[in-house]
Amino acid sequence: MILVSDVFGKTPALIKLSEELNAKVIVDPYNGMNMNFKNEAEAYSYFIEHVGLEEYLSKLLKMTESLESISSLIGFSIGASIIWKLSEKLSVKNIERGICYYGSQIRNFKDINPSFEVELIFPKKEDHFDVLELQTELSRKQNVKIIKTPYLHGFMNLYSTNYSQKGYIEQLNWLRLNAG
Repeated sequence: MILVSDVFGKTPALIKLSEELNAKVIVDPYNGMNMNFKNEAEAYSYFIEHVGLEEYLSKLLKMTESLESISSLIGFSIGASIIWKLSEKLSVKNIERGICYYGSQIRNFKDINPSFEVELIFPKKEDHFDVLELQTELSRKQNVKIIKTPYLHGFMNLYSTNYSQKGYIEQLNWLRLNAG
């Protein structure tokens, strides 16, 4: 199991989650450095200016190419979005499944048809688009499973204003049962 971070990168909370799930690897945009961002706006701005979606995707692709055993990817926000983008690459081997939490950028890549199983876990709403409309559209695709939550974008991230301890614990338990 491999965790793919959001714009906050490799944080103590994400390391704790990786330990809880016995994840082998954390892929993050900042080469493992804890960036100590003050808030989501600062983290997002830094990510866009210094990394970007394509560079982060390239980093994930490179990591998956070095895998020697079959793995699942679990991504959050921008990490979920790059798993979605990775899923269309037929060259990707050793990835059996992607679990994508609130990957809001997926809305910009609706034409992708995943080559491996992808579970898209959506928040109850997003500010920039109609979640229900996107879910409906993507649910028609092969290899796509949609899961709706009653929580907001970022509910799994202790550093997000939308963090939900209840949601985190529910999903942690679900991942322990389903993501192994």
